[in-house]
Amino acid sequence: MENLLIIIAGIAVILAVAYAIFNYFSVKKLEEGTEKMGEIAGAIRIGANAFIRYEYKLVAIIGSVIAVVVLVVISWQAACAFVLGAVMSALAGWVGMKIATYANVRVTNKARETKDLGKTLKVAFKGGSVMGLCVAGFALLGIVIVYLVFGLAAGQIEHIAKDIVEKNFIGLETSFTMTLSGYALGCSIIAMFNRVGGGIYTKAADMGADLVGKTEVHIPEDDPRNPATIADNVGDNVGDVAGLGSDLLESYVGAILSAVILAGELFMNLLEFENVEFLKTLLLFPIVFAGCGLLACIIGISYIVLKPRLSKNVHMELNIATWISAGVTVGVGCLLSWLMFKDFKGVADETFKLDGIKFVAGEFSPWLASVCGIVAGIVIGIISEYYTSYDYKPTKKISHSSKEGSALTITQGLATGMISCMLPVVVLAAAIFGAYAIAGLYGISCAAFGMLSFVAATVSVDTYGPISDNAGGIAEMSELGEDVRGITDKLDSVGNTTAAIGKGFAIGSAAFAALSLMTSYLFAFAKIDVIEELVLNLMKPLTLCGALCGGALPFFFSGMLIEAVAKAARKMVDEVRRQFHDIPGILEGTAKPDYKTCIEISSQGALKEMRVPCIFCILFPLVTGFIFGPEFVGGVLIGATISAIMLAIFCGNSGGAWDNAKKYIEAGGVEGEKKGTPAHDASVVGDTVGDPLKDTVGPSLDILIKIMSTISLVAVVLFGQFNLFGLFM
Repeated sequence: MENLLIIIAGIAVILAVAYAIFNYFSVKKLEEGTEKMGEIAGAIRIGANAFIRYEYKLVAIIGSVIAVVVLVVISWQAACAFVLGAVMSALAGWVGMKIATYANVRVTNKARETKDLGKTLKVAFKGGSVMGLCVAGFALLGIVIVYLVFGLAAGQIEHIAKDIVEKNFIGLETSFTMTLSGYALGCSIIAMFNRVGGGIYTKAADMGADLVGKTEVHIPEDDPRNPATIADNVGDNVGDVAGLGSDLLESYVGAILSAVILAGELFMNLLEFENVEFLKTLLLFPIVFAGCGLLACIIGISYIVLKPRLSKNVHMELNIATWISAGVTVGVGCLLSWLMFKDFKGVADETFKLDGIKFVAGEFSPWLASVCGIVAGIVIGIISEYYTSYDYKPTKKISHSSKEGSALTITQGLATGMISCMLPVVVLAAAIFGAYAIAGLYGISCAAFGMLSFVAATVSVDTYGPISDNAGGIAEMSELGEDVRGITDKLDSVGNTTAAIGKGFAIGSAAFAALSLMTSYLFAFAKIDVIEELVLNLMKPLTLCGALCGGALPFFFSGMLIEAVAKAARKMVDEVRRQFHDIPGILEGTAKPDYKTCIEISSQGALKEMRVPCIFCILFPLVTGFIFGPEFVGGVLIGATISAIMLAIFCGNSGGAWDNAKKYIEAGGVEGEKKGTPAHDASVVGDTVGDPLKDTVGPSLDILIKIMSTISLVAVVLFGQFNLFGLFM
């Protein structure tokens, strides 16, 4: 049975990667269009390739240092898994960026040739599906390798079941859960640098292009006369595509491994008798469930890729693909849960204390808990759509507020973002409570991987957005007709909403995963022979101080990111103004702007400014742990998780609403207003304020809480024993 289940996960990986390769080359073989379109797409491709090469060189140096540290203080198995995770995450980002730079111009050309929204959507989605399939395929491939090589071949799963204590080079205890944590940490490190670096790059270019081009000289978005427009389009690929790929892969891995790690910790610490087969089932279920979800996504993606003719209702078509993926996942997951747990009826209730694993619905308990996550993800997505789409009242109110100026545009957007936090959090709380009631702590981790079990479909939908955005930029710079730009603008507008939905999935799964990792963290430093110590008491001053500092941490981290974007954007604004002043022929169309300098400003600004925030989030739990000890860090994790969830939802929804409020005006939704009017200028300002929130800060916060949880889990074996505060208490 075990071999059969592993084969299912392996088949899912092979089919996903093969399907991604097929879609990659089927997109690439399409025509690029006119010579000018090919020239512009080539410039975007060169800029994106150059940036990601420089970024990966920097990340490789930092990653090598971390790998050596993991090797010394954790284990060689964890170090190998760390490198594997980093490679998988980096590969997903690179492949996604590569296909986006090929698909963008082909989407433009399909719109130019056919004037058909459905056919153009198919090309954009097919390009996005390459990223979606690779994210899930590479992530699951790495997990299967770690499970087979270290869990089975190296015997680390047997060690857990037989309570055999492994030692590392310096005599500290290590285990399979630490190996898994190493893999998750590798994914998280790459995701953080890709998201932060790419986010700074894209928003610096975007803000520079908008503030000068749109509001000062009143030229259209992506006008070829704007010196920052190529850099802006490069940013879509390195930030919204490469960063997105690494980000969602990290979320996917974190969700799956939080369940596997928790199961291992529960067995090592709360097991009353040996049951190796039950342990293996608990460890394997999240992996195979993810494999079944990936197979379901292949079916959902094929709905759009293979359907002969798509309708003009873009959002409906994308939703159907997602619903098919989710529905098949739920159905197959039910069968899988019954098949894997039917022989263990009552075992969970008899063998574990503290409701760690308590299956109230028998063999269907893990499935029902995962359904809680799936339903929560869909509902959060619907809520995000309501607050960010210009089809609904909140975003329309922002558009109409723009008639009163920039101040009220920003004020209304802030109000919308803050109000939008309440319902998603209520949904998360209900899902957490439901999952816990059904299957205990293990159920919460099941909800985490359930929410992201069809990540290949959600990432495909999400990635299609920046591809469409780039396609619109190429259409504008190539001076194609309004009919072409109308098609790409429609796709881009829907893409803004799907991006907000994808971010909702990421932060929701982060909440579930962080809670599971928190439990594993408590196991790692608690004295298990005194069960009551498996409680983090917030009434203790040290823990409360940690929670307060943790609550402030996401705001401090976000402030650093916004400041980093502002610094880079300021240089971009100065450069665009300089070129308009020193080269007067640009606005008349008789002189060509210097695109290269703007690309260099974004690249240098991103590479310089991303270092401090990224290194800070890595070092903070370590430094505070070695000073104040594990209880303080536990408080930090609780405070940071709660604060980051709220802040991430606010940033994603407010930024998406501001962006679509601008597009609503451009589409003629506000009577008497259009591009170039004072109301449109005010909406551009609102969009500019929201840019770093939705594309830099929001996506980075879910990585922040997971990377801090993972680092704390890995390092607690050290600072739990050796901390400065413990010497004096």
